[in-house]
Amino acid sequence: MYRVIALAGAALVLAACSSNSDIFKNPDWFKTDAFRMEPVLETVRFESEPPGAEATTSIGKSCRTPCALALPGSKPFDVTFTLAGFQSDVEKVEVFAIGDGSTKLRPNPVLAELTPLPPPKKMKKRRRHVTRKHKAVAKRAAKPMAPKPAAKPAAPPPMAPPPQQAPSPWPAPPPPRQ
Repeated sequence: MYRVIALAGAALVLAACSSNSDIFKNPDWFKTDAFRMEPVLETVRFESEPPGAEATTSIGKSCRTPCALALPGSKPFDVTFTLAGFQSDVEKVEVFAIGDGSTKLRPNPVLAELTPLPPPKKMKKRRRHVTRKHKAVAKRAAKPMAPKPAAKPAAPPPMAPPPQQAPSPWPAPPPPRQ
């Protein structure tokens, strides 16, 4: 009985030595990722209307729609869709359990309908308070400087009305003939 056990052990040792396994090439194999459980990745599609939006997940991965990303299906996350000229949209991706104990992400595909941004409001022109000084400066700036006309001579003072004479007793002479 001891011989059978010894032969089986020797066969296992010889089989292990002849294999190309990394376990025997790297003595620190147990310190590496050999026993780490990787999360199960699930492919999730992202689509938007209009296409070409940047889909950024809260996990840190992003792509331009329409696209697909392999994401861990273990926890929920948010997806933000952004496109120039459109309002950004945030969609939630939830984890739901299936009857056999596994989980799925939903919705899959993740759809976003982006709405255009409203046109910018026209700014009303502000009326500024204009003083006399501002008006004078604006007039001078608007008109080219021209030489001032020469001063007109002063108007003569108004004449006093002639004194009134007493009526003459003689008839008025006839006007001269021409």
